[in-house]
Order: sequence, then structure tokens, then C-alpha cells
Amino acid sequence: VQLVESGGGSVQAGGSLRLSCTANDDIYSFNAMEWHRQQPGKPREFVAGLSSVGSTNYAEAVKGRFTISTSDKKTAFLQMNNLKPDDTAVYFCHADHLYGLVSPSFDNRIYDVWGQGTQVTVSS
Repeated sequence: VQLVESGGGSVQAGGSLRLSCTANDDIYSFNAMEWHRQQPGKPREFVAGLSSVGSTNYAEAVKGRFTISTSDKKTAFLQMNNLKPDDTAVYFCHADHLYGLVSPSFDNRIYDVWGQGTQVTVSS
């Protein structure tokens, strides 16, 4: 089981994109989710987090422009507005664990799950 991101693409500065992240087996849900990004030649960095109780936190560079959300704890979204060229990166979602009812008596948990990333390119 892995996470799959979608919604990346190329936009001009000032534009918007909405990224999605969901497990490739729909029996799995998450309690908390994070988005990270990696720019060429730089380490992966935290972008936004959604806790198990619904609180959110953001990197300073994206506060006021990005919003992390979920409606069902199966798909997470990252709404990105007023994009800047510095936002160009590969974006990854990460869950500390996924859980799914594999059978009536077996609740499976998978820990430290990353997606493969989706490219976001913002041109000036």
C-alpha cells in the first residue's frame, strides 16, 4: 500500500493548483497527514500538516497561501494559491500511519507511508 499524489502541473506565478493524496487501496484511512516538498539540490522540507484532531500548521513560506484539508480521512488536499516560482518542487504526501479493516477482526496498520511525488512548476 502506498500514497498516490495527483494534481501537479505547470502554472504561471499567481496561479493556483490543488494537490490530492490518497492510498492506492481504498480500505485505508489516515489520522494525520503532511505535505513536504523537495527542490532540486535541496533537502526535502515540511510544507503543511494536518493533525488527528484537525489542527493545521504550515511552513512560514506558504502561510496564508496554502491550505491542507480532508473531508473523509481517505483523501488529503493541498490547495495552493498565489503560487510563486520558489514553490517549484516535487510535492510529497506523508502519513505516519494508515489503517484499514482488512477483515472483520483484523485492523491492519502501515507505518511511515510516503507518496512518489508530483511535480509543481511555477513560471514567472
